[in-house]
Amino acid sequence: MRTLCYVVLMAVLSSCGQEDEKYDPGMKVVTDQLVDANRILRQKESDAIDAKVHHLGWDMKTSGTGLRYMFEEKGSGDTAAAGTVATIEYKIVLLESGDVCYSSDSTGPIKVVVGKDYVETGLHEAIQMMRAGDKAVFILPSHLAHGLLGDWEKIPPLAPVVYHIRLMKVEK
Repeated sequence: MRTLCYVVLMAVLSSCGQEDEKYDPGMKVVTDQLVDANRILRQKESDAIDAKVHHLGWDMKTSGTGLRYMFEEKGSGDTAAAGTVATIEYKIVLLESGDVCYSSDSTGPIKVVVGKDYVETGLHEAIQMMRAGDKAVFILPSHLAHGLLGDWEKIPPLAPVVYHIRLMKVEK
């Protein structure tokens, strides 16, 4: 893992400051290797998520981005859409250990401007699947959550996370 991070960092740093746009066949090889390594990592993570979902006995669906989801309660309120303000109660749990990282139990509900706020990409996708009153469980693969670096506090690098969300209110 450290090797992959080092290779990515070196590729980025070596491309900084280059003024001429000469074709470098060596960079194509490095880029292809990074793409292949990323594909392998995402597949391994996806397999691990599927194994955990099976172990927990959850009946989850998977979106095109790899977001897993299941609804526990269906609401009848407005649908959350891009640009709306969603008020949610949440609990964020590490998939691997089950440790709770963050929860609205301690912070209170939060408001998210759907599609615009600086939150995880997977959270925007999840909220847009919901209606006010819905309660659902979402598993965000690391690429939809905190990615290569984690959040520098409670979520480690490359960690898939579980969001337990209740969409309380949608405002236009």
